[in-house]
Amino acid sequence: MDQLVLEPKAKTPLINFDGKSGFMELKGMSCSENSLEFYKPILDWVEKYGKSPHGSTIVNIEFKYFNTSSAKCILDVLEKFANIYNMGNNVVFNWNYENNDEEMLEAGENFSEILGIPFNIKEL
Repeated sequence: MDQLVLEPKAKTPLINFDGKSGFMELKGMSCSENSLEFYKPILDWVEKYGKSPHGSTIVNIEFKYFNTSSAKCILDVLEKFANIYNMGNNVVFNWNYENNDEEMLEAGENFSEILGIPFNIKEL
């Protein structure tokens, strides 16, 4: 499985998904005016990855900010990884947030609860 790398821009996050190593990273800002358009190829990639995932998948998430439309898309991406987890695969979710960023702490807790998947939540 190839890599999916999307460099960060002012309104879109870094996406660095490596199917060969199982290391996945979402990091930065996500406030694009058309979140669905940005996240569609990511969702497609994760769907494909889920058919033959690496023995161990690590999903590192570190957002500084995301808007409401991005939140839904981020949840959709995490749900695809949760499906891989629920099929008995080893998937670790690391939710990192900046010091004293209560909104991102709560977002990580909420996503974990919604998905029913344990997240390692860590303040940086």
